[in-house]
Amino acid sequence: MSVPVLYIVIPCYNEEEVLPVTSGLFLNKLKNMISDGKVAENSRVLFVNDGSKDTTYEIIENLSKQDEHFEGLSLSRNRGHQNALLAGLMTARTRCDITISIDCDGQDDINAMDKMVDEYAAGCDVVYGVRSKRATDTFFKRFTAEGFYKVMKHLGADVVFNHADYRLLSRRALDGLAQFKEVNLFLRGLVPLVGYRYSSVYYERNERMAGKSHYPLKKMLSFAFDGITSLSIKPIRLITSLGFLISILSFIGVIVTLITKLVGFTVTGWTSLICVICLMGGVQLICLGVIGEYIGKIYNETKHRPRFIISDTTFGEDGARDD
Repeated sequence: MSVPVLYIVIPCYNEEEVLPVTSGLFLNKLKNMISDGKVAENSRVLFVNDGSKDTTYEIIENLSKQDEHFEGLSLSRNRGHQNALLAGLMTARTRCDITISIDCDGQDDINAMDKMVDEYAAGCDVVYGVRSKRATDTFFKRFTAEGFYKVMKHLGADVVFNHADYRLLSRRALDGLAQFKEVNLFLRGLVPLVGYRYSSVYYERNERMAGKSHYPLKKMLSFAFDGITSLSIKPIRLITSLGFLISILSFIGVIVTLITKLVGFTVTGWTSLICVICLMGGVQLICLGVIGEYIGKIYNETKHRPRFIISDTTFGEDGARDD
């Protein structure tokens, strides 16, 4: 196997504080792998500006002028982390043999990249970066994050436990990923569906080096719900099961009511009646909300809108867009 060309794909959104700190780390790691003969000289660090409102893209342009190993592209507007990451992967697909996606904040251990490339050389098309532990997380963050992965597994989504978006993909895996045309992206669930031989590399996560996290609790919950509804229809089936259960209980309740009426034992039940009505009303609204979420996703998919539009790049291919 020849020495592979690697593109390190890094989505960025309002990262002007952390980018000057971590860009040097990414470059040093890439150059070390080049000098060790793990990857080719024309490997690159590719930053994807996700419609930042600060000077993130200006910093990326300056970095590309300072060193040829830096490249960048900018989306026409903010499309979210998953779309920005996909834009980088699809752009890199025709330029490299392998990609490694990683966040810009420096929390993921960049030294795990060496092991990822070794696993690729051993024949793996997909290598997942998996957190060995969550010592840096608060109890609440650890509990909710691990609970999310367990719920996803229970609902039938094929996700890797404690894996985010730190992974290596071969060109063959990228070609497979390109065949998935979903507008509602959840790459942690789509990549396992691509198939091919895979392995995992374990690492410990660090504290964010600078700036603030762009994933508050509200955004994390929304991301989790999107992931569940994008990859599984089990919530709809649970609603059906719940409907059957409530119907059976209601039927039993009707029989009990008729019996008590016939034997002449009736009790005024205004309070219990109100409780039942409120309960049923709440359950129905929740069910309608879940069904509405799926209908909304179907609506978005049928429009076939582009998942991203690239407005600028540092390698001179303006106006490129997703197919």
